[in-house]
Amino acid sequence: MAIATGEAAPRLFGLRLTLGPLGERRFRSFRANARGYWSLHIFLVIFVVSLFAEVIANDRPIMVSYDGALLFPFMTVYPETRFGGDFPTEAEYRDPFVVELIEEKGWILWPPIAFSYRTINYELPQPAPSPPSGWFFQSPVKCGIGSPRLCANYLGTDDQGRDVAARALYGFRLSVLFGLALTLFASVVGIVAGAVQGFFGGWVDLIFQRVIEIWTSLPTLFILIILASIIVPGFWSLLIVMVFFSWPALVGVVRAEFLRARTLDFVRAAQALGVSNLGVMWRHILPNAMVSSMTFLPFVLSGAVTTLTSLDFLGFGLPPGSPSLGELLQQGKNNLQAPWLGITGFLVLAFMLSLLVFIGEAVRDGFDPRKTFA
Repeated sequence: MAIATGEAAPRLFGLRLTLGPLGERRFRSFRANARGYWSLHIFLVIFVVSLFAEVIANDRPIMVSYDGALLFPFMTVYPETRFGGDFPTEAEYRDPFVVELIEEKGWILWPPIAFSYRTINYELPQPAPSPPSGWFFQSPVKCGIGSPRLCANYLGTDDQGRDVAARALYGFRLSVLFGLALTLFASVVGIVAGAVQGFFGGWVDLIFQRVIEIWTSLPTLFILIILASIIVPGFWSLLIVMVFFSWPALVGVVRAEFLRARTLDFVRAAQALGVSNLGVMWRHILPNAMVSSMTFLPFVLSGAVTTLTSLDFLGFGLPPGSPSLGELLQQGKNNLQAPWLGITGFLVLAFMLSLLVFIGEAVRDGFDPRKTFA
């Protein structure tokens, strides 16, 4: 069905999209799923906000005016001597002495949450884990560095006195970035493997199928736990290890598309004209295979986030102290007397995965030919 003349072009966040007739039809099918369409908006807003976590939750001020100069401590390290102190080391802005030095000749602008994910609050009203504080219906929090807001923990603290709200914000960003990186690298490997397997068929397809069957039958979680206990844990090392076990996710879909498309007339025509196998795969078959692959990517992303959270919960994921949702859930399990730990971790993770599932459903509708060409 052709698009009506003069119909407004599709928009996302108010921005006009130029997608072509087929792309516009797919976008309109995607937008018809209101739950997924608005889930995309909400997810992107939260993710973009989390990218600026250092401005929202930090133990260093956003801006300092001192002696007529504007300084940005959240971006640059300033020694204490810069503010008239005695030590050439980095200024400790939560030290009442440093605060007093700055306020003698200027002012301090703190972020909404005056804690980073690793900051320990030494002025807790009770031993850690401390319950939520700083809300308007509660008694003001005593704070030795100024306003009670600077010592308030709106979602409480963990068992080490670190702010739960800051750790949840940084943990959301870390989980999404890790999931996106894993989805990207695993998808590239899986698409290449599926393309080679489906295009050449025969013995290549048979051997690849046996390898994938053996590979996917391995106890992935146990192998990840063993490897994580051997290698030094880190973002990139864990990512590389997980890519080895995540790439088969798209192989079957891409393989099926290549097996179907390699016998079509336009592929045979390209081969008859002397186009190389790589050219046929890249220019003529892969664009069609990507249509079905795109519908799986949100679900692959949610699976990557879930796997990272599971490993962190078991203690075999990111290094200790990392702002991890899995580590937050683990602390909730170990501190049942502090329900705000488990509840916060569960709600953040459940909300994130729900948004990704809703987005995946909308993407599937957008690429469904029965709806796109209706």
